[in-house]
Amino acid sequence: MPTPIVIGVGDFKNASKEVSQAIEPMQLMLNAIRISISDTGLSEVAAAKLKSQIDSIAIVRTWTWPYPDLPSLLSERLGINPSYKHYTDHGGNQPGVIFGDAARRISKGECKVAIVTGGEALASLTACATANKMPPPGWPTSEKAIEGPFSPSTRELQQSMSNPIPVAGMDLTTNLFLKGLGGTHNIGAPIHVYPLFENGFRAHRGQSIQQNTQESAELYAEFAKVAEQNPFSWGFGKPAETAESIGTVNKKNRMICFPYPLLMNAFNTVNTAAACLLTSVEYAKEIGIPESEWIYPLGGAGTRDDPDCE
Repeated sequence: MPTPIVIGVGDFKNASKEVSQAIEPMQLMLNAIRISISDTGLSEVAAAKLKSQIDSIAIVRTWTWPYPDLPSLLSERLGINPSYKHYTDHGGNQPGVIFGDAARRISKGECKVAIVTGGEALASLTACATANKMPPPGWPTSEKAIEGPFSPSTRELQQSMSNPIPVAGMDLTTNLFLKGLGGTHNIGAPIHVYPLFENGFRAHRGQSIQQNTQESAELYAEFAKVAEQNPFSWGFGKPAETAESIGTVNKKNRMICFPYPLLMNAFNTVNTAAACLLTSVEYAKEIGIPESEWIYPLGGAGTRDDPDCE
């Protein structure tokens, strides 16, 4: 049975928020994929051979812009013709899902070389919408007119879906608020569901509100320290927030949905992409990637929550 390994990774960040420098999500992903291929350390000839063997591409569905068939579009830009193409549903769990799936299919001999990737350009999209430059210059046209970016904190998400304002991510928005118990009680956005889970988990463990807030603040402070030093993070170079600043509610860190103030929420307005290249030990040896460059996935698992949040 083939053993799956990671042989290359790539990150790409467009730090500019200038309208003239807006880069669409597909191009961000393309840049990240090319970096991941270069990360293998192979010669130009060997890298070209490796790229020609890519037979699987899976992409995390982007919030930023609607594409008719992003896996095929990205494959065409790369000059590859993979037999397996997958574009996920929306979800923060999807990178792990498609990574695990790629490793599993490699181990079963169903795939030789796999790419998993994803990216967002919501910072650029927001800047273009603010400047009334929609669609962003150079971006592909969309079948539906997009007037602005989707955000779980916008009023568009909470309004009646009978006459919604068209924003990126609208399909998921409609899905969340028209189905099941969540639709009945207008609960479906991450800013509503995760606080619901957090409060339930706190009660289950017998924590006080203060203990729970402190625990979360300390966790996020550790994340902030990592981001401060990572050149590909959106907050690179900025002083890291502390547990005290993250856990203290004030005008700059307002409460979004109890128990999470602003700094405990995800910041989606970034321009970043990442890619991961996987293959088998056998093919890595064949193409000449040294063992020192191999990373072994140890395992993966997942589940799906009840759509009624039960």
